[in-house]
Amino acid sequence: MRIKNRVSSLAAITAATALALAACSGGSDNGNEGGDADAGAGDGGDVSVTFLPKNLGNPYFDASSEGGEAALEEIGGTFAEVGPSEATPDAQVSYINTLTQQQVGAIAVSANDPTAICDALVEAKDAGVKVVTFDSDTDSECRDLFINQADADGIARAQIDLIADQIGGSGEIAILSAAANATNQNAWIEKMEEYAADEYPDLEIVEIAYGDDEDQMSFDKTAALLQSHSDLKGIVSPTTVGMAAAARYLSTSEYKGEVYLTGLGTPNQLREYIEDGTVEAFALWNPEELGYLTAYASAALINGEITGEEGDTFSAGDLGEYTVEEDSVVVLGDPYVFDADNIDEFDF
Repeated sequence: MRIKNRVSSLAAITAATALALAACSGGSDNGNEGGDADAGAGDGGDVSVTFLPKNLGNPYFDASSEGGEAALEEIGGTFAEVGPSEATPDAQVSYINTLTQQQVGAIAVSANDPTAICDALVEAKDAGVKVVTFDSDTDSECRDLFINQADADGIARAQIDLIADQIGGSGEIAILSAAANATNQNAWIEKMEEYAADEYPDLEIVEIAYGDDEDQMSFDKTAALLQSHSDLKGIVSPTTVGMAAAARYLSTSEYKGEVYLTGLGTPNQLREYIEDGTVEAFALWNPEELGYLTAYASAALINGEITGEEGDTFSAGDLGEYTVEEDSVVVLGDPYVFDADNIDEFDF
């Protein structure tokens, strides 16, 4: 397996987050649609960072926000989270406009579309607000930094290697993605197709389905894939919502043990499916670490420690030193593989 494990740093950030959350009672508006945009400009000093995920109520973004809150607790800054209930770019624009008016220090956004929210982000930058994208990027001119969870090649290799190992390197597979215009999903899928063609010529990707990061739609798309492709041997879902929904469908279906499932997921979502044999292994970075790094990078921008230029360096607390790469990108690290041997070590 060509995937790097990062146990020590995962454990460190999980512990740090737990301590920070224990110390903060009701310090953010997590879980409420819209939240309170004014909270981003609170009295926690000049470093105020508001996280704007693709949508609220998504366990993946809940975890990234926990990491961001933990980092800002360490820094002595102010954390807030706002966002829509549905993952659409139009819904994000109104929040960006409000945060710009509130003059928050930085907006940390996971983009629902690479271009559709750009005008609003450029206006934020022009108003002096730092713009950091994480998880899913915009066009590069629309932000100061992109915090990339892992590079597209590494994410693609991880998922294709896993499904190839599970099905013996040959056969029909399908991909269950999020929205058709999701920047990160499309980049990963393109790389998966290239990598599979080069390294596993007997793997055939027969369909790419889109569940729009909605649980029921992803569940239904899983059923449709299995009904449409009688020779399907595996499904790869590079989205935590799709992965959990597909696992739920497979776990009670006739396909359990016959059709393999892997992709990107969180331990808490998939633990029961690892335990019952529906899923053998899956990959992900630690979303708490992603939020933690995003918050530290945002603070470095606000404080003038970095500008987003290639070669800039900054410290990210327990994660250590990071360097800004080409196109103002900071890469968290390589994906981590979760399976029955290690899943109980993690709680997110």
